[in-house]
Amino acid sequence: MESIHPSVNEMHERVKEDGINSVLDRFDEQNSRCKFCEQGISCQLCSMGPCRITSNAQSGVCGIDAAGMVIRNLVHLNMLGTEAYTYHAIEAAKTLKATAEGKTPFEIKDKKKLIWFAEQLGIGTKGKDIKEIAVEVAEFAIRDLSSHEPSKIVKALAPEKRKEVWEELDIMPDGVFQELLTVGSSSMTNVDSDYVSLAKKAMRMGIVTCLGAQVVIETIHDILFGTPKPHDSYVDLGIIDPDYVNIAVNGHEPFVGAALIKLAEKEEIQEKAKKAGAKGLRIIGSIETGQELIQRFETEILAGLTGNWITQEYVLATGAIDVFAVDMNCTLPTLAEYQKYGVKIVPVSKLVRLKGIEEGFDYQPENVEEIAMKLIDMAVENFKERRQKIEPYVPERVQSVTAGFSTEAILEALGGGPEVLINAIKNGDIKGVVALVSCTTLRNSPHDYHTVRIAEELIKRDILVLSMGCGNAALQVAGLTSLEAIDMAGERLQEVCRALGIPPVLSFGTCTDTGRLALLVKAIADYLGVDIPQLPIAATAPEYMEQKATIDAIFAVAYGVTTHVSPIPPVTGSPEVVKLLTEDVEKLTGGKILVEEDPVKAAELIEDVIIEKRVALGI
Repeated sequence: MESIHPSVNEMHERVKEDGINSVLDRFDEQNSRCKFCEQGISCQLCSMGPCRITSNAQSGVCGIDAAGMVIRNLVHLNMLGTEAYTYHAIEAAKTLKATAEGKTPFEIKDKKKLIWFAEQLGIGTKGKDIKEIAVEVAEFAIRDLSSHEPSKIVKALAPEKRKEVWEELDIMPDGVFQELLTVGSSSMTNVDSDYVSLAKKAMRMGIVTCLGAQVVIETIHDILFGTPKPHDSYVDLGIIDPDYVNIAVNGHEPFVGAALIKLAEKEEIQEKAKKAGAKGLRIIGSIETGQELIQRFETEILAGLTGNWITQEYVLATGAIDVFAVDMNCTLPTLAEYQKYGVKIVPVSKLVRLKGIEEGFDYQPENVEEIAMKLIDMAVENFKERRQKIEPYVPERVQSVTAGFSTEAILEALGGGPEVLINAIKNGDIKGVVALVSCTTLRNSPHDYHTVRIAEELIKRDILVLSMGCGNAALQVAGLTSLEAIDMAGERLQEVCRALGIPPVLSFGTCTDTGRLALLVKAIADYLGVDIPQLPIAATAPEYMEQKATIDAIFAVAYGVTTHVSPIPPVTGSPEVVKLLTEDVEKLTGGKILVEEDPVKAAELIEDVIIEKRVALGI
């Protein structure tokens, strides 16, 4: 298997020559897959199994049928995604509270966002100190996420028309902890075996995951580090300069990375690196932690973003990284082997442990500056040894991008409100808007092929794309989030992009920005006075891979959005579940799953959905 990115293929060859196994090789080694697992009709929950649904066995030993087994397996994936998002949300709230109490190196950077969020949650702000408001918001968030009562955050932020639909379907959620308990307990052996019931519980969990946990995450990131604004940044492996002390931050949480940037901007830290023989010290962004940082920080200390999760072994193989600090998500189990390239792997979250790695730090808001300083000291010392023992090899390619298109930034680029976007949609200059929220996978194509191809096809059809997650990095490295990509768009979208000075693919952030995107969609729907399913929009996850992506898709369907996914999810073992997800649910929520593995055909199907919505609106 290969990548569509030349720099990744170049480093893959280096790794192979060095006799080291990497993700592209391991995929090929897996060869054939279990057909029962691919279809979702395999169960290992109890000691009477594993059970499989076959022509001779239409149910498991317990009696569960194919539909129940398939949806239960899917729900278990959903739970893991929800747990990861919720963990991040609690960490963010704890960090906000500690910052307000003066226990971190951070500050309340976006006071307006804090006051807005407090007011949305019904927290009074008049006459209160900004730090007092921050503490109340943090405590409110933790309390609501943990609540066994209906989620106040969801009630405050969800569109009114959606709430009516959800109330009727009995999928208005409690706090996310309670929904996890309900779904987990329901999906044990011999509890809830009704596939429709389990699907509805998954939607409840999806709603509070995205409108609850995810909104908390990104709103607090904005409050602490600033709401993203468009600015130039750089991506691909060529951003790494081996003559610097390089600390790469990898994962999904920006806290340690932000503390490193703050310290590295001090002259004494740069002098420390120079005394070791380096040009200075830089922070290198990797996957979603890096994405969080490049969306918000415009500083030469932050070199840019290397790419998405599949690139991390190749980043280390450059022999140009001194410390690779890994937090809560997407850290490959093989990284210890790559220390032969002179890098030191350091977990900075209690969630991450790697075989062969003994040293690490567990993030707490109160000790983040201490952790960052230790990482800097380790990196400086490591640089001395690395430069003596390792001959670095860094691909030359660097791609410029425009990052930082938050909801506020998009509306500002469009003149301060949704009117310009809506008018462009009404007159057909923008046919519709698609949210590309994706991981990256090797399951059915070379690395990032489907993501890049579908985005190219959509913008060619005058459809504006907002990119998030590892798919965002794919499009950044491919050049689609730069102004040069305007020439690849359809004529009418080109005119809009040139007039506004924006690329045809707007870099919207990470997978956790799904909740932020939901608020943008709400603003547009509220302005038009329509419900979400009526809007000429869609979502696509052209290379979904892990558990977070599955709960994002469930939320999108509950929110009323037609959502394309690829590769084919493990549900095909039950025609009933396939029909529920691709047809029947649309009659309930207005959203549905669209499955197509050919990116050109997928773009055509998405365009058809958007045209259908336009016709229904009379535009």
